[in-house]
Amino acid sequence: METVWVLGDQLNRRISSLAGRSADDTRILIIESAAKIQSKPYHRQRLHLVITAMRRFARELTSAGFEVDYRKSESFSKGLAAHREQFSPDGVTAMEPMSYQMLYRLRDLDVETTRSNQFLCHYEDFAAWAQGRKRLVMEDFYRMQRENLGYLMDGSGPAGGSWNFDDQNREPPPRDGRAWPDPVRSRLDELDDEVVAGLPDTAVGAGPDGTWATSRRAALARLRHVIDNVLPIFGPHEDAMLAGEWSMAHSLLSPYLNLGLLYPDEVCDAAEDAYREGAIPIASAEGFVRQIIGWREYVWGTYWLWMPEYREVNALGAERSLLPLYTSGQTDMRCVADSLSAVHDHGYAHHIQRLMVLGNLALLTGVEPWEMVDWMWSSFVDGAEWVMLPNVIGMSLYADGGQMATKPYAAGGNYINKMSDYCGECRFDPKQRIGDEACPFTTLYWDFLHRNRNELAGNHRLARQLAAAERLTDMADVRAHAKRVLDQLSDGNL
Repeated sequence: METVWVLGDQLNRRISSLAGRSADDTRILIIESAAKIQSKPYHRQRLHLVITAMRRFARELTSAGFEVDYRKSESFSKGLAAHREQFSPDGVTAMEPMSYQMLYRLRDLDVETTRSNQFLCHYEDFAAWAQGRKRLVMEDFYRMQRENLGYLMDGSGPAGGSWNFDDQNREPPPRDGRAWPDPVRSRLDELDDEVVAGLPDTAVGAGPDGTWATSRRAALARLRHVIDNVLPIFGPHEDAMLAGEWSMAHSLLSPYLNLGLLYPDEVCDAAEDAYREGAIPIASAEGFVRQIIGWREYVWGTYWLWMPEYREVNALGAERSLLPLYTSGQTDMRCVADSLSAVHDHGYAHHIQRLMVLGNLALLTGVEPWEMVDWMWSSFVDGAEWVMLPNVIGMSLYADGGQMATKPYAAGGNYINKMSDYCGECRFDPKQRIGDEACPFTTLYWDFLHRNRNELAGNHRLARQLAAAERLTDMADVRAHAKRVLDQLSDGNL
């Protein structure tokens, strides 16, 4: 009998390693590795989600008639060795892992791999698309995906007459006090309690409250809720931020896609069907599908294309240690405090909070790229190396010098003021760049442009901003104040 090793982010009967398999010829191996669990100060809700989902999937496979060897082991290699010693399988197969490092570990452990089917564009196909291109552009990849996969297409053209409705999805936050959809929650059971009781002391953040689905059935219920209640209002304000509204109209489906509880085609199929039925406007449907088949798959493809060298890039020479506020949550900056509160309470912050608040602050202060990657990887329920490396190194920190993004996503307090309601009750003024009331984002933005002017000089998309920085008559004062701000942030006193 052969063994199929199911990894912790492959929790679906559709995985390629189980294709054509039956309980008569296949034994299942699932390893809960203590070394992996304790390798980082993971968020409690992330550890709970992954471990509980693994155990529930093991129960599902057992109910389907499979013999499941669910091992709690010191490490993956020791768990596999113990399984081989006990069962002497004819061979061990696993679907390709999401991690570059894990793929080579499987090869070293003599584990045969099948081609991953958890994405709609395999990384080898992405590499073929990228070959010969002077520059990779996500929009080009996205249109290729739309044409190949047929999503939101009317014949040979895009539904609604446009490939991209992003210009309709950048509205500032509404001021009408509307109620946003409440996330679906599940009642915690004895398995949840068992997992929580066994979490390591290194775990951080609040404990689970039923927000995150730990079974495919519960994940499908979340998807139905998103289609019926969230996507109809998703588009216009997807880039907006509101204090105390951690989820707004975001789908919260990324953890299930990343763990295999949901597959991208069924998510996009549901959105397409709702659009065709008139339940979702085209701008919302297109924006959502673009995140799934465009950005998510582009990140996956670039991760594999640029590894392993991508882990080491640091084009701006950023060397500052991770700011204490990221782990303490203590800061007078209201936008940062609110975003970090969401991370603590839910292991989550939506994409604009990640990019334009938490990532932007790390960019402006010069946080060392790997320290930021490591923090986001461990702090978010949807964290993984393939997710965080391109998003943090390429998008947030511009550490790759422009391989992924055409410019740094640096912004001062005015952007945050425009796209949120944070600034009104904050003690800092986004319009001021020096003085005790000056917004740290505004001060640090101009300082960032000045200190990185040589590295950014050739970027035509920043020409106007760099020229404006050169014209500031108070730049010496701005830089002196920026040094005080950076010292305060590094000491945890701002």
